[in-house]
Amino acid sequence: MDIKNLSSNKGNILDGVFIFKPILLEDNRGFFYESWNQSLFNKAVGEEIKFLQDNHSISNVGVLRGLHYQIEPKPQGKLVRCVSGSVFDVAVDIRKSSPTFGEWTSIVLNAYNKLMIWIPVGFAHGFLSLEDNSEVLYKTSQFWSEDQDRSIRWDDKNININWPLKDIDCSEPRLSEKDSKAPFFKNADVYN
Repeated sequence: MDIKNLSSNKGNILDGVFIFKPILLEDNRGFFYESWNQSLFNKAVGEEIKFLQDNHSISNVGVLRGLHYQIEPKPQGKLVRCVSGSVFDVAVDIRKSSPTFGEWTSIVLNAYNKLMIWIPVGFAHGFLSLEDNSEVLYKTSQFWSEDQDRSIRWDDKNININWPLKDIDCSEPRLSEKDSKAPFFKNADVYN
């Protein structure tokens, strides 16, 4: 499995955010790859992460989910992959003490590249579906908690994420009610 750090929109390495690329074995029957290995994952991220919940979503083109995170005492790290379709996946550093506070990174996850992104505690996460029936699976390091669940506006100018809406002929993404009412970054609960 190949593992690398991602750079932010300003060219800085976002400490703790990793991309995992599995080794794919293909032949005339199809393919095989190891999609999860606890030992390799823990070694790559430098700590032991215990996953408590798996989530699965399906989204049509133009659906934007995020930017979501959970605060203490139940913060979530997420290991995200797309098994059908394609998504533009984003992580935003919301750690006030971080030199990359407010910076973001993105990667296209799809059924073809089989990439996974690790979004550690201290980051908000969201994605834009680039195709109909895009299925995203993700492991979380904490159970979902309504009391700790938070979000940030997807179009906050202080973060200035370059969502590829024009690439999918979309002027406005399709949002949940929660996401359409999310607070701006300056008013969001962030990590110290």
